[in-house]
Amino acid sequence: MNAVWFVKGLQEYTKSGYEAAAKHFTPGDLEVNLSGRSFMITGANSGIGKATAQEIANRGGVVHMVCRNKGRAEAAKEEIVEQSKNENVYVHIVDMSSARQVWEFVQKFTETHTVHVLINNAGCMVNQREVTEEGLEKNFATNTLGTYILTTALVDALKKVEEPRVITVSSGGMLTQKLNVDDLQFEKGTFDGTMVYAQNKRQQVILTQRWASQHKEIQFSSMHPGWADTPAVQLSMPSFHAKMKNRLRTEAMGADTAVWLAVSPSAVKQKSGLFFQDRQAVSTHLPLASSRSTPQEEERLLAVLEELALKFKP
Repeated sequence: MNAVWFVKGLQEYTKSGYEAAAKHFTPGDLEVNLSGRSFMITGANSGIGKATAQEIANRGGVVHMVCRNKGRAEAAKEEIVEQSKNENVYVHIVDMSSARQVWEFVQKFTETHTVHVLINNAGCMVNQREVTEEGLEKNFATNTLGTYILTTALVDALKKVEEPRVITVSSGGMLTQKLNVDDLQFEKGTFDGTMVYAQNKRQQVILTQRWASQHKEIQFSSMHPGWADTPAVQLSMPSFHAKMKNRLRTEAMGADTAVWLAVSPSAVKQKSGLFFQDRQAVSTHLPLASSRSTPQEEERLLAVLEELALKFKP
């Protein structure tokens, strides 16, 4: 399965894959004025999150950057404002791996702000098993539980606005994984950070499908940015980065589909719950792969997340 996936990646996920796909993009799709619309982006201080924030700010949107590191977030904000000449860019300091912090942030945020579009972009790939202060495995806490709490806690606020959307930046790596509900925090066997990350990304795709069926008023989508040259890839996957360096996409290429899903009128015409690559809905499974989960397994995932979310709710 991994070999099939890697060959697919070399064709589609690289810079040349993006350039081939971009020939079929509708040119006017991103020619929009976003003034009056509010966008929350997690992990917005570098990589795909920052590139997404920049594109939205350039088009006049209100940008709420949700970041962990204040210094890096403020520096990124300055650059975004300088390039876009848009002053409506705000920084919120939240550690997405802390369930309690995520809850507290949403409760405070919704008292004073509206949000039209949520972009779940913050990601974590630690290669050694680490546990947060709340006792949760760090990748799972950030990528899955943090995303679950932020999204479900914002559902009521999103339902009050016109044309609400939620986009989750997943990864094509999830195609190599079948949901494993029996070991969500990787307490058994050898810990492999890349596999854990891909498993979390599969969980995000399933959550997107489930949310779409539960909340018809909101458009939910997940997407694969392709293989992009970002600080996160350099840090978490140094050998992959070194080997693939010249073939990787730019951050803007990686962000393109997230931006398209967040702002373009044609994206809203798509069915809710789908997984996108280069502005196209694509299958969430490789051909002939045994990566499909049962409805019962998916119900269990949701039940575990709901139980953990409530456990840390202030």
